Amino acid sequence: MIAYAVAIEPGTETTAWGAAVPDLPGCFSAGDTLEEALRNAHQAAEAWIDAVVEDGGEIPAPRPMAEHYADTQFAGWTWALIQIDPARLDNTVERVNITLPRRILARLDAYAESTGKSRSGAIADLALHAEIH
Repeated sequence: MIAYAVAIEPGTETTAWGAAVPDLPGCFSAGDTLEEALRNAHQAAEAWIDAVVEDGGEIPAPRPMAEHYADTQFAGWTWALIQIDPARLDNTVERVNITLPRRILARLDAYAESTGKSRSGAIADLALHAEIH
């Protein structure tokens, strides 16, 4: 796993907890509680990484926590770490063998045809757009 630092701005009775992942520029989130803000920061980081990988960009390596502590932009904020699976950073194509019922395969093929994709492309498209909780 790869650990990214998350800066967490405490919430109040009227504002949410803020969360930013400084190593991933523009990656931020919020939540009504500290736990929710951290969970949402993890989801935001995964979405940020997916978007950059899809665009063929480079994912920055996490910086040491000491560098983050020294950043005055986040003075007074709480720090936490989120774990990102390195497989999320890898765009290497891998051949797999799957088994599906014919009725599911027929639906997959219909979806692939309607979107102009191959079976593999349709599976990748569905996986990338799935709501996974």
